[in-house]
Amino acid sequence: MEKRFIIILGVVVIALGGMFFLSRDKSDTASVSSSTASVSAHSTGDNAKNVELMVYGDFQCPVCGQFYPVEKQVIDAFKTDIRFTFRHFPLETIHQNARASSRAAEAAGLQGKFFEMHDKLYENQNSWSALSNPLDQFVGYAKLLGMDETKFRADYATESVNATINADLKEGNGKGVSGTPSYFLNGKKLDNGDINTYEKFSAVIQKEIDAQN
Repeated sequence: MEKRFIIILGVVVIALGGMFFLSRDKSDTASVSSSTASVSAHSTGDNAKNVELMVYGDFQCPVCGQFYPVEKQVIDAFKTDIRFTFRHFPLETIHQNARASSRAAEAAGLQGKFFEMHDKLYENQNSWSALSNPLDQFVGYAKLLGMDETKFRADYATESVNATINADLKEGNGKGVSGTPSYFLNGKKLDNGDINTYEKFSAVIQKEIDAQN
């Protein structure tokens, strides 16, 4: 009886050890995946003058929504001369759907429609910001933009999309970003008070273009 008990105990210990190993292996893999994720890669513009305008943005942020029309004017006006790059910086503690909207934009990017979704999210900010679950609204935008709904839903939920957003946040934190929108022109942080109209924003960019040439 005692021998049988020892054998059973040994089997249980081995089984538990195997479960622990598998669990630890999965955890370590997830940790490595998250820590090695690359930042997002969403840029537009020909960059003929070697000038990059980068923004860390939150699609639910009201101030980002106010800057969006000015930003869009500037990007359209300088699309040949500069490169415009967007990084995710969802302020989740104050904006309940910030992470979800970044997921939507990132999922759209996997179908080549990042900036189209970027525009939809800002232009319709008041329609989805207060929803308890905005996914169906985002799916509606995806369909309007000609995306595959099944792929969009699947990509929206993936850990890789989430990890990319986290990588953007980490990079932004490393640059001292604490609020949105935070603009950087060739790596130099801009004061939002200096760029809150099209005329002022354009003048700042033109000055940087002139300095490069």
